[in-house]
Amino acid sequence: MNKALEPVPQERKPTPRSAPVSIQYDERLWPSPGVWIIAAGLAAAVIVVLAPIDLVVGYIASVCTAVLLAALLILSTPRITVTDLTLRVGRAEIERRFIGDVEAYEAEEATAQRGRKLNGTAYMCFRGWIDPVVKIGITDEADRTPYWLVSTRRPEQLASSLRASDPSTRQEQP
Repeated sequence: MNKALEPVPQERKPTPRSAPVSIQYDERLWPSPGVWIIAAGLAAAVIVVLAPIDLVVGYIASVCTAVLLAALLILSTPRITVTDLTLRVGRAEIERRFIGDVEAYEAEEATAQRGRKLNGTAYMCFRGWIDPVVKIGITDEADRTPYWLVSTRRPEQLASSLRASDPSTRQEQP
């Protein structure tokens, strides 16, 4: 065998194993029962629209519409996850050391936070069927986002899990 064609053995360096991540808070922002009822009503309306043409086509289109709407509602449901090191809301993720003040809002104050008090450059993840919101301040100077505004069914629990981070790892604002 030709020595030039033999593979050269490479030294493998041990890879450090990552420490297990502890999830401190986890929530899916599932649609409310009212949203599911509206989706079912839309699917049923397809039968009414197509029945004069062909009843079988109406039923088939109605089932397809119901499956499509259910898939869209499920796939568009964001998840909020707080771990020891990160906060993830939907597809956005930030290290917890960049989290500043955290405030929970309900009722009229939550409506004001989503409306007249909203900063247009904030990261927003809210659902119309979930009233409470949590405002999460961002201290990263490289990030132009002043805060995240997030819908949650358990605002106090989310806020307390974010406040529970180690203060020594936080980056303070100047």
